[in-house]
Amino acid sequence: LLTFSQNLILFYLKARPAHDSLSLIFPEETDSSYVEMVPLKPMRLNAFTLCMRVATELSGEREIILFAYRTQDYDELNVWRELDGRLSFYLSGDGVFFKVPQLGALETHLCFIWDSSSGTAALYMDGKKSLRKIYRKNHTVRAGGKVLLGQDPDRYLGDFDAKQSFVGEIRDVNMWDSVLPPSMIEDMYLGRRAPRGNIFDWETAELKINGQVEVVTHEL
Repeated sequence: LLTFSQNLILFYLKARPAHDSLSLIFPEETDSSYVEMVPLKPMRLNAFTLCMRVATELSGEREIILFAYRTQDYDELNVWRELDGRLSFYLSGDGVFFKVPQLGALETHLCFIWDSSSGTAALYMDGKKSLRKIYRKNHTVRAGGKVLLGQDPDRYLGDFDAKQSFVGEIRDVNMWDSVLPPSMIEDMYLGRRAPRGNIFDWETAELKINGQVEVVTHEL
């Protein structure tokens, strides 16, 4: 049940001008604060590109959830910073891992790509592409779940662990149901105009705030 203030925030987030830049700030470790993102269409996926800009000062052996998509019974797509600093994503089972420079207080642009037909998985960090790996060939991400920023639900919208929560700033979360070419990902990193996401489009996304999450906007 949303409070009056949360309803006002939700109305603003749905109605804000497209030229505004919006960031979500998770100021402290909690087991209750998160943002739900409402997709533009059902998330039955045989390929994707998922991009975001993140900054966090969490360090040491501490897991950090960056993106969580869960259906009633499965973690369909979770993106993590692992205990050892590697970045990873999981599709209903074991994950695929990438050893990259550590996330920090300086904003980092990340894109994760995956294609079911070939099994190709990779990530981009500030426009630079990792090596490619083969992961979950012929798998399909199932529709019908919820996408959360800030928490990892061990069951459907519940069982959050504060020690896995996101603390920091996140923005520009965009997603496509295809693998974008490197030139488009470079354009996004450099702030050039890029095609809008057809799963999530940050400029128009419907966001539902729960708990201690600050919404910061400024003109581009």
